[in-house]
Amino acid sequence: MTFPLEDPTLPFGPDAIRAASAVILDGGIVAVPTETVYGLAADATAAEAVARIYAAKGRPSFNPLIVHVLDLAAALALADFDDDALALARAFWPGPLTLVRPVKAGAGIASLVTAGLDTIAIRVPRHRAMQALLAETGRPLAAPSANASGGISPTRAAHVRASLGPGVPILDDGATEAGLESTIVTGRTILRPGPVTAAMLAAVLGDVEQGPEAPAIVTAPGQLASHYAPRKPLRLNVTEEAEDEWLIGFGAVRGQDSLSERGDPVEAAARLFDALHRADASDRARLAVAPIPADGIGEAINDRLRRAATR
Repeated sequence: MTFPLEDPTLPFGPDAIRAASAVILDGGIVAVPTETVYGLAADATAAEAVARIYAAKGRPSFNPLIVHVLDLAAALALADFDDDALALARAFWPGPLTLVRPVKAGAGIASLVTAGLDTIAIRVPRHRAMQALLAETGRPLAAPSANASGGISPTRAAHVRASLGPGVPILDDGATEAGLESTIVTGRTILRPGPVTAAMLAAVLGDVEQGPEAPAIVTAPGQLASHYAPRKPLRLNVTEEAEDEWLIGFGAVRGQDSLSERGDPVEAAARLFDALHRADASDRARLAVAPIPADGIGEAINDRLRRAATR
């Protein structure tokens, strides 16, 4: 089986995995779901393949990519792990945690993946589609979110197609589970909040700290000040929308849509990007989002919303 030319999308299954693997091993790119968002995958050891990711996304080359591997053993072959990193990997892998570690000499990772840094952002995903693709290709896969750079991250195959157009093959396995990109940690510092919360990390390591929201030098994915952004202006912490605004509600705040009518932050995280896509496609000129409590995974939701609202 190969991807159909008229709409290069295949539903998850053994034939689709073989077709996606063939594209990857031929130096191509494929959109594939993870438990966080859909990623745009390529062989992380092939510079030309990785360059196709940057070209498809319009991503700046100083912004490094996350490398996905099948298991901890594969990660240890690419990067040096200290005791803290091993403890986190054993606690949260496979899952939505990315560790930034020193890359090993001779790891074979294309320098475009690391943006020329001496570190690598690496994780073991939990989603069956990405796990199957990693096993079938036998390669580490670089896979940033499968959308135009700076845009709203995709949680469905339809989001990928709308953002990247008809030329990208998509492995479709429905909506993603977490709906937010992975937590990124270096040492005991959180570089990007995500589904693995600060409290969860602290339960393993003890004290952890939050890194700068928009550092002067980008050292890991997801650190750009403006990111995850809709095309329309976005206003935050809104309890009553203006006439020209599409309000995304939460809890008691009602709007044209809601992240969670019962005020569940986990449900809100899973629905965030999907709701932003719907709002951006609406006939309203501006977007607004209700206040989201900042504790737990709410910290990651608010991080994405602040970046989405930065212009």
